[in-house]
Amino acid sequence: MKEKRIIVTGGGGSIGSEIVRQLAPDNKIFILDNNETATFDLSEELSQKGYWIKPRIGDIRNPDTIKDLFSDFKPQYIFHTAAYKHVSPMEMYSKEAIDTNVLGTYYLIQEAKQWKCLEKFVFISTDKAVQSTSIMGATKRLGEIMVRNQGKGFMVVRFGNVLGSRGSVIPIWQKQINDGKPLTVTHPEMTRYFMTIEEAVGLTIQAVEEGKGGEIYVLDMGKSVSILQLAKDIIQGARYEGGIKEIGVRPGELMHEKLMSEEEEKVAIKKDNFYIIK
Repeated sequence: MKEKRIIVTGGGGSIGSEIVRQLAPDNKIFILDNNETATFDLSEELSQKGYWIKPRIGDIRNPDTIKDLFSDFKPQYIFHTAAYKHVSPMEMYSKEAIDTNVLGTYYLIQEAKQWKCLEKFVFISTDKAVQSTSIMGATKRLGEIMVRNQGKGFMVVRFGNVLGSRGSVIPIWQKQINDGKPLTVTHPEMTRYFMTIEEAVGLTIQAVEEGKGGEIYVLDMGKSVSILQLAKDIIQGARYEGGIKEIGVRPGELMHEKLMSEEEEKVAIKKDNFYIIK
């Protein structure tokens, strides 16, 4: 992917900013995010390296903001990472999840369809969309459906938890270690899929270059990992003596998450590091 005009929504976030970093050397990128500080810091960092980066402070929930950005930039690629991603808060504030994850995605799709210059629209999704027992998961599932239904050029990339991303377990544990507190786990039998940010984004870009539209690319994240064992490994590696504290499963959380539904598993095609659902 070279010499493209790219918009990254949520470009100041963990996944969005890594997409920006990996694509910045060869492309022109507009970052759309409502996080002023993160967006400014990232654009300053990369601009000083000589890359073409422009920040746009704004909200995907505002159609006028989206229209203004598209009119100015005429993007060829959209990486849509902006979303509310935490399960528990969205159980309490479901309207916010719907307004951002569903309506914001709808506004982006509607504007994107107006521009013939657009080549790819990429919706970054989560394994929580598979078994949509939470509000957040259900909104991401709706986003997947809306994007796939657009056909050519519109695609979904789905993966599990990303180590080191905001709100992921590693930064939480690091703070607990710094504060001298026990590492918290919700349940000793809970498991999750994990991958580093760099890996996940690198594979996402590869999937986007291959995809034609209408597909879901599911990253092969290997085997799911025991959260309790991961906590024990962190404690051993850090030689930390603060122990582990069980806090119970929170509203909307699952004990075990899946990367694909049973129906999807039946039709998915394995190719390299992906499962492709058409």
